[in-house]
Amino acid sequence: MSDSTKDAAAEGKGHPRSPLLPVRHSQPDFFVCDVFDAALKGDTASMEHPIFSLSKKPDMKVRRYENGDSWAEVRPGSKGLATVFDRDILIYCISQLMAALNSGRPVSRTLRLRAHDLLIATNRDTSGSGYLKLREALERLQGTQIATNIITGGKETFDVFSLIDRARIIRETREGRMQEAEIVLSDWVFQAVEAQEVLTLDRSYFQLAKPLERRLYELARKHVGQQLGGWKIGLEKLLNKCGSQSTSKEFRRMLEKIIADDLQHDHMPGYVFTLDGNMVECRAKPSTKALPFRLPGVPLRTETYEQGRQYAPGWDIHALEADWRNWIANKGIQPHKPDAHFLAFCKRRGRYPGFQ
Repeated sequence: MSDSTKDAAAEGKGHPRSPLLPVRHSQPDFFVCDVFDAALKGDTASMEHPIFSLSKKPDMKVRRYENGDSWAEVRPGSKGLATVFDRDILIYCISQLMAALNSGRPVSRTLRLRAHDLLIATNRDTSGSGYLKLREALERLQGTQIATNIITGGKETFDVFSLIDRARIIRETREGRMQEAEIVLSDWVFQAVEAQEVLTLDRSYFQLAKPLERRLYELARKHVGQQLGGWKIGLEKLLNKCGSQSTSKEFRRMLEKIIADDLQHDHMPGYVFTLDGNMVECRAKPSTKALPFRLPGVPLRTETYEQGRQYAPGWDIHALEADWRNWIANKGIQPHKPDAHFLAFCKRRGRYPGFQ
């Protein structure tokens, strides 16, 4: 079976009028960490790399990305690479952290959560099968590793980390179902939260049944956002960005099917895709409201630059500031504490330069 997953999940067979999965539970809006802002140093608008697999079967393929002297690898664990559906767990965890930060509460990498709440929030099945799939997803998230070289001051070092450091079941029901779990996020994911590298996620994202639909939405959310301008990309390049293991011919067929379904059902959240020859264009749908945005021109304190140099040794601090200002301008972010936000950006750039 290819990453089309037969074009329709078994769960959606009872809903032939729409490609979307049914809404199983009511749920609020979520924040999602922009983990696909994983570009090797260079053009961050076009060099993000797929971390999560589109396959529903164990994906054991190592993915390697290079740019000059920098490289990064995404390596599967014994259960395979984490999938785009496993990412729901990270979305939920980061949503909780963002809610805490926005209300002024302290946060940490360790989260204790109720499994039932997570399943409901991510529109998952709450039967015994749902809990089993949740356990398997935690195993893949912990087993998937990202390895990268870090070059600082002309010296190369090696770093390897998992998407989550640990997952532990705290309590189970008498039937053996997970009741409470403890998840320890990796530094890489947690620092993305501290730097507020997050994007809002349409709630119907969790209703998208096809892995490719989810990946297309993620790319559209990153490149188009809620701006009025569109985004164009070659079909072959889009195939690679999606992390699809399909042939070019099969990928085109799947994309054409998604476009045709969206024309009929308007099921893709926020964005519309069109295919003209070998070029793909994505634009925000007319109903997508633009986010208010003001260019962040607030000056930073002198001591902020000094501290930033310590967090990112070997980097030009003013070049980092320019990157930071361009990044928050493109994202439409308005930091409540600009100095702290910039320092978090420096810390992350210094810690994981291979993903910039």
